Amino acid sequence: MAKAVFQRNQKVWVESVGAWSTVEKIVPVWARGFDEPVRVTYDVGLGREFHAHELRAEDRVADGGGTSGDAWRLLRARNKWQTPDDTAHHPYPGTYPIVVTDPNDWGGWRVPGAEYDRDPRKIEHQARTIAAAPALHGLARDLMALVSDSPSDAPPAILALAQRAAAIERYLQEIPAAGDVQPETAQAAE
Repeated sequence: MAKAVFQRNQKVWVESVGAWSTVEKIVPVWARGFDEPVRVTYDVGLGREFHAHELRAEDRVADGGGTSGDAWRLLRARNKWQTPDDTAHHPYPGTYPIVVTDPNDWGGWRVPGAEYDRDPRKIEHQARTIAAAPALHGLARDLMALVSDSPSDAPPAILALAQRAAAIERYLQEIPAAGDVQPETAQAAE
């Protein structure tokens, strides 16, 4: 039995043509007496249907997967514009959080000082959530792997969680072309 290897709207490299294209349609070929398709081909808008071995998926984004060597870290930076006395109501007076996603302590997420001053507890929570994202992503991948090993044995609630995790994983892995970003795209993955 054949399973679909690529998804609709997925960007693929077409080996025989030597060009990138997008899967427009998944075409299953059915045979009488079988519950699943015997072959799956893909229409990528190039005039004929292609088999999975003729296509190659776009390389996925490498994110470290939450390993300790590539873990995102929460650092604190000194607030240049306010003294610790001015910010006594902050959880960590005189500093603000920075989430670092690079091993060299640069690159990542920062927040403007005025926004931090407006609601420091909310920003601290956001910083911790972002810093924990690779570990949570690894947890979601483990859940999907657990369910994919024996989906018929998984309880319905766990199966639903794995499906939600798979939808979020697809959203994380697709990088839209310039101009393709829709404001509600991020909401669809949730």
